[in-house]
Amino acid sequence: MIDLHSHILPGLDDGAKDIDESLALARAAVKEGISGIVATPHHKTSRYNSDKESVLTCVETLNARLEDESIPLTVYPGQEIRIHGEILEEIIQSELLTINQNNRYLLVEFPTEQIPHYASRLLFDIQTHGYTPVIVHPERNHVFLKEPERLYEFVRNGSLTQLTASSLTGQFGKQIKQFSEQILEHRLAHVIASDAHHVERRGFHMKEACLEIEDAFGSPLLNQLLENAHLMLAGETLYIDEPLKPKKKKFFGLF
Repeated sequence: MIDLHSHILPGLDDGAKDIDESLALARAAVKEGISGIVATPHHKTSRYNSDKESVLTCVETLNARLEDESIPLTVYPGQEIRIHGEILEEIIQSELLTINQNNRYLLVEFPTEQIPHYASRLLFDIQTHGYTPVIVHPERNHVFLKEPERLYEFVRNGSLTQLTASSLTGQFGKQIKQFSEQILEHRLAHVIASDAHHVERRGFHMKEACLEIEDAFGSPLLNQLLENAHLMLAGETLYIDEPLKPKKKKFFGLF
């Protein structure tokens, strides 16, 4: 299994504090059945800037340590990029990391409480330059919760989304769990990932999330989500179903 979103690198953001925590996360990942994990430290937030060279250096160092410790896990480079007006220019100037440096997919984070007014145009412009934005944890965005048709519009216009495993397993509460399930039901999610920060809190929950998806939606959808993670890592085209537009009357006072 491939995990596309994690905070396993030591000392770059609010994830692992040091190499020992990184190794603990790595061991926990292996127990979850994860063989490859993308390190995606926060970048361009008010608190964190994990520049490209720092990430690449940390990934190389951590992979060497994993080999020394005989931990069967490969770490790949990436960033969780907070949306900002200069993303496209920074992509063109090779200042940002796509997933595994595949020059195709990049993780984009929206602020929890809002969607910037320029977001639709920016994500469209990113696509016109040959890159695909992947909106991370949309289920936790307050605007999408209230106006899910906004998420539908982003997906219909070519953006992809990544659901968080712990949202599906209820770690963020019942409302976000239900919203995550509705996102899946309406074909608005393309991959799942852990967004793991620590072993004990905000951990992986990938096995549990996979069981939840299989029980609720069947093994074909689960297999598609898992295969899409491999394809995204490799920079290949994903399996994408036509999204369904949310209908407000169907949902629990949110849609």
